[in-house]
Amino acid sequence: MLNSFKSQSLEKQIGVVYALLTYGSWGLLPIYWKLLYTASALEILAHRMLWSMVFVFLLLAVQKRLNEILELLKTPRYIWLLLVTSILLGLNWFVYIYAVNTDRVIEASLGYYINPLFNVLMGFLFLRERLNVLQSLALGLAALGVLIYLWDFGSLPWIALMLAVTFALYGLVRKIITVKPLVGLFIEAVLLSPLAVLLIGFWQVDGSANFGNQWDTDLLLLGAGVVTSLPLLWFVNAAKRLRYSTMGLFQYFSPSLSLVLGVFFFNETFTQTHLITFSLIWSGLAIFSINTLKVQQSV
Repeated sequence: MLNSFKSQSLEKQIGVVYALLTYGSWGLLPIYWKLLYTASALEILAHRMLWSMVFVFLLLAVQKRLNEILELLKTPRYIWLLLVTSILLGLNWFVYIYAVNTDRVIEASLGYYINPLFNVLMGFLFLRERLNVLQSLALGLAALGVLIYLWDFGSLPWIALMLAVTFALYGLVRKIITVKPLVGLFIEAVLLSPLAVLLIGFWQVDGSANFGNQWDTDLLLLGAGVVTSLPLLWFVNAAKRLRYSTMGLFQYFSPSLSLVLGVFFFNETFTQTHLITFSLIWSGLAIFSINTLKVQQSV
């Protein structure tokens, strides 16, 4: 009995380490994209697609899971749905890289703060999940924060909204498909890779490519696949060992790190309007988290 308790405790500790690695790496990812300042967001995205496919294939080969790819190919419906998720993922990646490389890390972090609340909204709109009072209040506070941003700056925080919407829709469609994360990511990367290869080939021919000019830039572009895929592997290992509600709380670690980077390291402007908007969204997230914990405890 005691050994079983110790084993469970150790598994949870390992799960926490994996969760910190996952969300910490996602939160610090802007530093990596900033190093590729000579490349456009589209070029970085193309290399991220291509080398993610290669790296995930190697991971699956090492884990002797290539047969799972063949099994998946027997279900055309899943391939079509993964085409949808690949487009959503490509859009999300592009907007995020664009945000980082145009000094809008703060707005990008706002998008990932809003994302959990958008997940609730997607469940209400598409899965007929009813909203309780606390969930409705949390969504209302987030909406109020966005409206204040719109009123003061005179424009929608489109980067934040695009990141939140594309990732929420991505999660919604992936929820429908019973596909393991790494296998699904490989198929998504495969579906996107022909476009990536065409773009990279075009840039190489017309001489505008960043790849092949400097070894450090080449390594960073090749490494885009690693920094994309490793956190997902860590996420899977964390999710196996921790409660869903615990993982939900860890996800705020990522945009918090990005926000700190944007304000204190990249010297982006953080105005009073930003403070009001973030405060309203943080309040909404606090209410949402408390509600999630209560629901988990009552099950």
